[in-house]
Amino acid sequence: MRHMKHEDSHLTDQQLVLYSDGELSTQDAEKVRTHLDACWKCRTRRQEMERAIADFVRDHQREFDGKLPPAEGPRALLRAQMAELPAPGASVGARWLVLLAAAACGLAMLSLYLAGAVGSRQSRPHPQTLIVSIPDSRLTPGAALLASRQAVCAQANTKNKAVTVALQREVFQEYGIAGAEPQAYEVDYLVTPALGGADDIRNLWPHSYSATVWNAQVKDALEDRLREMVCDGRLDLSEAQREIAGNWIAAYKKYFHTDQPLEEHGKQHAR
Repeated sequence: MRHMKHEDSHLTDQQLVLYSDGELSTQDAEKVRTHLDACWKCRTRRQEMERAIADFVRDHQREFDGKLPPAEGPRALLRAQMAELPAPGASVGARWLVLLAAAACGLAMLSLYLAGAVGSRQSRPHPQTLIVSIPDSRLTPGAALLASRQAVCAQANTKNKAVTVALQREVFQEYGIAGAEPQAYEVDYLVTPALGGADDIRNLWPHSYSATVWNAQVKDALEDRLREMVCDGRLDLSEAQREIAGNWIAAYKKYFHTDQPLEEHGKQHAR
């Protein structure tokens, strides 16, 4: 990652995409997180990018529900196009011209994928499959109770509370996957109740058990590690809540000192 030598320099869109996907190294993710904490321009741009991508995915998922193949190909294409973006200092017009070109190319590839999917029933994925490692920050910003370290660590049950069927359906509806198989997802707490997370729909999202390596089991391991550190006095509760809500994948890499999920944390959910 390019070294940021001056406080007025800004993150590239490629860096923001890789950070949001949890694909930066621990060291680079920490640099990005530190920069975002201090730079409102980059925080705003990251939010705008997340909103644009989430709107695009939801609109096309509703329109082509059950007809699209896995998204890895188009996603890789998008990243390649993002890499060609002008530097942050370029004019706004130049940046948007490249973004529009990337969108046009992406739509062309989408048409090719759609044609292939319609022509082959066997290659068609299950309808309304959503592969999400990081929740949509507009729908799931995270919510925590005003709990002290003593109150959090006094809890006997450290596992996530059960989410009612009605609330699960509401979460699926918000994420545009109302017809998905419930057993394929954990309706997960972004800030786990074991760290003072609230029973609030703003703290819930559909987390795949097996469609991504950064699955619900991996996040469970992080939750256990952070609670242990909070209760041992090695980590402040508010910092633990902030890191797991901000980018839990980056937090996992930081506290487990690895760029990939550990094997014992990534076992697939038995269905």
